[in-house]
Amino acid sequence: MRNIKIVVEYDGGRYSGWQRLKDSDNTIQGKLERVISEMVGAETEITGSGRTDAGVHARNQVANFKTKSDMDVLEMRSYLNTYLPRDIVVKSVEDVGERYHSRYNAVSKKYSYYIWNGDVPSAFNRKYSYYVEKPLNLDDMRSAASKFVGTHDFLGFSSLKKSKKSTVRTISELSVHLDGDMVRIDFVGDGFLYNMVRIITGSLLEIGLGEKDISHIDKVFSSNIRASAGITVPAQGLFLEQVYY
Repeated sequence: MRNIKIVVEYDGGRYSGWQRLKDSDNTIQGKLERVISEMVGAETEITGSGRTDAGVHARNQVANFKTKSDMDVLEMRSYLNTYLPRDIVVKSVEDVGERYHSRYNAVSKKYSYYIWNGDVPSAFNRKYSYYVEKPLNLDDMRSAASKFVGTHDFLGFSSLKKSKKSTVRTISELSVHLDGDMVRIDFVGDGFLYNMVRIITGSLLEIGLGEKDISHIDKVFSSNIRASAGITVPAQGLFLEQVYY
């Protein structure tokens, strides 16, 4: 039995997220499994490095599947990109060791959130960024971002109601960058809770707009109350950039 690793790029705008759903085939995992199963001639399940929510994009999502097929990996890539929808692209296919697991072997992930901060919206970036018209104080946003770096309980910065599992995560990088009118916020961490990146981004935006003080971040960490944190920014600005092993 072969273990095949694939790296996938997708525009998540018209999909219900990564994870296969019982009542819908409109997911990235569902589309991939259908075409892979047809390719190898057997029902095949794939395992992703993690879930992305509805509307979220990925440049380098990683997944793996087991197969008895002897098809060459380059033939597999060609087949997949021929029959998958145009907004899902398999960038690479390779044989990996039997024990490789795309989710359990991942040590960290990088996400980026894109904000268009110009005087007028962008016709071309509207599907891949969140438009904020008012000027942002990036220095305040960077100061606030530094408070998230390290190991913390991020329950207050997530949409989880309650969790029996630990909500402690470690963020090794949270940085704010400017390129023209585009603001990019990079997150690197060992794991992210439900909506955590989008809520942290919303919290940084409120500080950048002068609506809240930087010290408010500490108050949310102390209280762990979701309602005290910022808005959940829209999904279209979020990209899974990289999975590290």
